[in-house]
Formats: sequence, C-alpha cells, structure tokens
Amino acid sequence: MTEKKDLLNNLKIDRNAKAEPAEIPYKNIFISASVALVVLIGVWSFFSEEEIIEVSTFSVKSLDDSDSSSVSLLDASGYVVARRKATVSSKITGKVLEVFIEEGDYVLKGKVLAQLDDSTAQAELNYAKAQFNEAKRIYGRTKELIEGNLASQASLDAAGAQMEGLEALLAVRKQVVDDMKIRAPFSGVVVYKAAQPGEMISPVSAGGGSIRTGIGTIVDMDSLEIEVDVNEAFINRVVAGQPVVANLNAYPKWDITAEVIAIIPTADRNKATVRVRIRLLEKDERVLPDMGARVSFLKKVEESTGPKKEGVMVPNSSVQKSDDQDYIMLVKNNRIILQVVEIAEETSNYSRVVKGLESGDKVLAKYNQELNEGQKVKIK
Repeated sequence: MTEKKDLLNNLKIDRNAKAEPAEIPYKNIFISASVALVVLIGVWSFFSEEEIIEVSTFSVKSLDDSDSSSVSLLDASGYVVARRKATVSSKITGKVLEVFIEEGDYVLKGKVLAQLDDSTAQAELNYAKAQFNEAKRIYGRTKELIEGNLASQASLDAAGAQMEGLEALLAVRKQVVDDMKIRAPFSGVVVYKAAQPGEMISPVSAGGGSIRTGIGTIVDMDSLEIEVDVNEAFINRVVAGQPVVANLNAYPKWDITAEVIAIIPTADRNKATVRVRIRLLEKDERVLPDMGARVSFLKKVEESTGPKKEGVMVPNSSVQKSDDQDYIMLVKNNRIILQVVEIAEETSNYSRVVKGLESGDKVLAKYNQELNEGQKVKIK
C-alpha cells in the first residue's frame, strides 16, 4: 500500500514549481541571418550589375589637320568582286561519303571539306603494302645469299628493281587514298554548298545533272575589290594609284577609302567602256561579293584658293536633330556623353561641325536613341 502511495505522489504535478526558461539557440539564429545576408547581397549584385553595350566609333579629325583636300573628277558604278574564288572539286570521280562544311563557314587552307568513299582505294593500298613488304623481304634475303655466295648479283638487282617498283606503286596508292579527301585550296568563307552525301562527284562535267562537279564554292574575303566600267571618253582621267571614295548601294552613307589598282587594257565595244580595278583600303565584314557600288575618282588639290574651312567632319548618321538643336554621342571613359554641336554645312554624306567637337574625339558612328547619357559601353 505504501508503494502505491509513493507512486501516486510521484505522478502529481507541482503547480507551484517555477518553469525553467528554454535555452534560445542564439548561435543558430546568427548563422541563419548571416547566410541570408550573403544571399541578399549576391542577388543585389547580380541584378544591379550594369549592362555594357558594344558600340562602333571613329575619331574625328580637324580640317586643319589635312594639308590638302580632294575633289571628285569622275563618278562610276560597278560591283564588288573576289579575286580569289574557287569551286572546289575532287581530283577523281567518286561517291561523296561525308560533307563537313555549311554555307557561311570560315575554313583554313588544307581543311578537309568532304570525304569520298575510299573503300576500294584503301583495299588497293593494303594490297600494295603487302606486295612491297614481300619484295623488301626477298631483297633482304637475296642480299644475305649474295654475302654467302649462294646467289648471283643479277638476282639481287632484279629483287631491288622489283622492290623499287612496288615502292613507287605504294606511293601512288597512298596518294589516291589522300585524294579521296577534298581540301580547301586557300582560306576563305564557304558561300555555296553544292554536294550532299551519297551524290557522285567528278572533276569534269558528265553532261548531266546526276554528277556534281564541285563540293562547294569558297571566297577569300581579303581579296575583295571593286570593278567599275568607265566611259572610254573619260578614261584619261583615271590613273593607277589614284585615290577613290567608294559607296556601297547597301550603305550609301558609308565612305570607303580606296585606290585604283589598274586599268584593264581592253575596251568593251558594245558599251564603249573600259574596266577599272579598285582596291579597298578598309577591310570590313559588311562588304560582300557582288554588291553594287558607286565610286568617285578624286584629284588632290594641293593649294586651295578659297578661305580655309574650320571644324571637323562627321557622318550624317552620327547626328540627331531635336528641338532646333543637333546632338552627337561621344564616348569618354567608356561612358556615353550627349553633346550639343553646331553644324555649319551639310552634304549628302557628311556634316561640318564647328562647335562642340574637337579633333580626336570618339564619336558613335551611328546615333542610337536607345542609349542614354552615362551608359557604359565597350568600343568594338
């Protein structure tokens, strides 16, 4: 009975006893808060990172920096042509196994453009290797017999001739296998892909459409130039080395510095014109083969009789007119600066700025209304 009483006393709840306060995990709270703060800082840094935009600029040049000016003697029209352009074919007729190029690809000289089926050529190469190895073994064995006076010199000469002939045949078989790989003759851009796997290709035309004569066409973009037809009555105004300004039909406001390469010494009796080759002194990816172009043949004027003009010249594409004021975007310290300028005169392509710009300022080649003042940019 006493044991039951003691058990009941142990089960009683002491309502007068004070509850001990629970231990607060201050350390865990501090760690959690620190982690959250680091995450917030990272997210803020990610979203607040300033966007950098690539822009094209040019350095303005004062008219006073030039000792002479140029005037146009003659205008003519023509097309952009490539001096190095090739339709790449195979040396032998075969079936196309793989084509490794697509239009627009840039390929280096020697790159494999396509692979022809070389199973037969490979088998002939293996057979030639076996023949050569056997002839080489016979020659070595005959040489040993000669040293022991067991064979004649004539037999050794015959074995040597046999080995040399098979060595030459082996070289031919290796070349045939290598010719099954069609390689780029020079570095350039693929402008046309002509063949597909499974088609037959031949270095000569078979007179039908079932056999291709080339894998594709490659153009060396560094060989681009302009050819124009000049009326024979004015050809005396053109000389080799003469400065030229060219404008593409696609970019009429873009003046390209060029010069005359040569006058082709023949005339077209039907059109009464003479063809002139013009070298582009500026290389730009916007210039493409077969683009239309207009050129102005220039004459240097060493002494100007009129008053000297002041200011700098900028393309009209760089100028934005708004509220009776003209604006130009400058780039200083990789930031956009909106500059008010004063224009004294304007031509079809250029404007002469007499206030607001200095020689050497970097100006956006084309005014971009989407850019704001202070925008961070990167010059291409």
